[in-house]
Amino acid sequence: MFGFIKKALKKTVQNIEENVEKKEYATPEEIEDVLLEADVEYDLVEKIVNSLPSKVNRVALKNELLFLFKPATTKEIDVKPFVELIIGVNGAGKTTTIAKLAYRYLQEGRSVILGAGDTFRAAAIEQLSRWAQKLGVPIVASKQGHDPSAVAYDTIAKARAKNIDNVLIDTAGRLHTQSNLAQELKKIVRVCDKAMLGAPHRKLLVIDGTQGNSAINQAEAFNEMVGVDGIIVTKLDGTAKGGALLSISNKLQLPILYVGVGEKMEDLVPFDPNEYVDTILDAIFA
Repeated sequence: MFGFIKKALKKTVQNIEENVEKKEYATPEEIEDVLLEADVEYDLVEKIVNSLPSKVNRVALKNELLFLFKPATTKEIDVKPFVELIIGVNGAGKTTTIAKLAYRYLQEGRSVILGAGDTFRAAAIEQLSRWAQKLGVPIVASKQGHDPSAVAYDTIAKARAKNIDNVLIDTAGRLHTQSNLAQELKKIVRVCDKAMLGAPHRKLLVIDGTQGNSAINQAEAFNEMVGVDGIIVTKLDGTAKGGALLSISNKLQLPILYVGVGEKMEDLVPFDPNEYVDTILDAIFA
């Protein structure tokens, strides 16, 4: 597993190395430039820099950066089926992420069912159905415009009847207004709980890594709507804004559980704050 995050941060690292000369110590001003260049939020950069000594070594900076990550207590409770609601805006890579998560669970020997709850877009239903076929897993899908809460209910009911381990339910990313979206998501959460007490057991927010800090506002909005349990960052391999993960984790006080590091099925990996921070430090210090 080690090395995936390093590979994903390649563009971020190149960007840092072009703007800094590697040495044993750096000044707070140099660290400030590096972090801003990597798209860490300005206020957070100031907070980090103000707590650093006048000569910064690797250990001092590592301690500061690691402190910003919320520990990833995965909150996977021992319940069957384990129901996860996948939320996020269209274009963040939600449907592909669901397929990658399903693949991951299958590799771990678990059974999976998908729920095509993004009934707002016909393309989303088709795409998820294709993935289900490719992975050889069942799916509950209906027509465009159908009530997504009914899809969620039916998916959980089917999982219980067939003794399936994991349920992954897709949701719409954008309706006509934000209040529409909020009402729909809240209803899905209520209906999941009716289908199985305590469901959904985890609400995962998928955000696009190439958006850098602008993803924070999105994440805050979804967190306000339904309360998010963990974050998945996609497309990390396609951006030089990898520093935004520091801002996202710190601002939202939510764990980053997985990162998407490429196109392949196995390119969704558990996020390791240590590997992430070490990769950035390797670009700064000799």
